[in-house]
Amino acid sequence: MPWWSFLRPSGAQQFDIGNAHTVELTRRRPELSLTKQGAAVGNLRVNLSWQMRTSDTGGWTTERGSFLRRQLEIFKPRVVQAAGPAMVNVDLDLACMYELTDGSKGVVQPLGNFLGDLDSPPWIQMSGDDRFGGTSGETLYINFDKRDEFKRLLVFVYIYDGTPAFDRTHAKVEIFPGSGPRIEIPLNEREPQARSCAVVLIENRKGEMFVRREVKYVYGFQAEIDRLYGWGLQWGRGYKSKV
Repeated sequence: MPWWSFLRPSGAQQFDIGNAHTVELTRRRPELSLTKQGAAVGNLRVNLSWQMRTSDTGGWTTERGSFLRRQLEIFKPRVVQAAGPAMVNVDLDLACMYELTDGSKGVVQPLGNFLGDLDSPPWIQMSGDDRFGGTSGETLYINFDKRDEFKRLLVFVYIYDGTPAFDRTHAKVEIFPGSGPRIEIPLNEREPQARSCAVVLIENRKGEMFVRREVKYVYGFQAEIDRLYGWGLQWGRGYKSKV
């Protein structure tokens, strides 16, 4: 046995820990039992947040000389473009397809004003629609006191309007259970043409609630995600009211 094995505590944490209060689901370790964490109670909060990126190079590069360039640019007037390749204008929406144990299925999303209900079926409610990527983002609430009513829930994100630019929005989905650590799923893969992403699947497996990282990008919208997971809903074109 290597000497460093003695430094590893028995039953070591199986997930990547950003800090003492955060668990990041990754490709290597994609799944977590909320029930075993004691977190399958109360209201589960799912938050989407993002930041619009205004440059194809700013904020991501670590190339040599970039620090010096930034210092020199302090003394230059800031150029703001209303449109063009350097401006990312995107409206991300958070949504959730649900399947209950009684067989009923549907979706909770801003589009079509399907905002759900926390105190009656489907026991899921959308807080509202953030069209500009503010710090609060968009939030879904899931009533886990009714967890026995859930068969599976698919949380997904789609670009309602603007450039397909998941790789340039710094988007992430965070899950805040009623107790226990926050769960984080960054959406940072480079899929420049994708318009939707299935982010996380919450499943009831014989009474135990699991959350599993999916992060599967598709080039279409809700109907394509539906086909990918075999939900079987009927979809039509929808629009938002103008701000």
